[in-house]
Amino acid sequence: MNPDKLRRNQKALEFVQGFFDAHKPVAAICHGPWTLIDAGVARGRKLTSYHSIQTDLKNAGADWVDQKVVVDNGLVTSRKPDDLPAFNEKMIEEFAEGVHDQKKGSVFAGSAPGKGVG
Repeated sequence: MNPDKLRRNQKALEFVQGFFDAHKPVAAICHGPWTLIDAGVARGRKLTSYHSIQTDLKNAGADWVDQKVVVDNGLVTSRKPDDLPAFNEKMIEEFAEGVHDQKKGSVFAGSAPGKGVG
């Protein structure tokens, strides 16, 4: 299902909301963060995406940045398929950490592997 259809699917939005409510890690690349907007979980998050949806994310209250991969308290986002190696590495790391404490935040930006700071 393409991201434009996914963001209009109520069951998909509830699924995404459930992960955020449970503080579980989530990963989205390219246009995937569109779904985060409609799930109501983009506001206040630092993230990245495909450049053409940056205005949508900013309008939804997200802090959009142009970086290969961004991690914000268990939310891993990336811009495009060229960024997949960095995205996959951080996604696996965050998934291995499991549930994230909402009081802690981590942000990683760039192409080098490593732990975010919080």
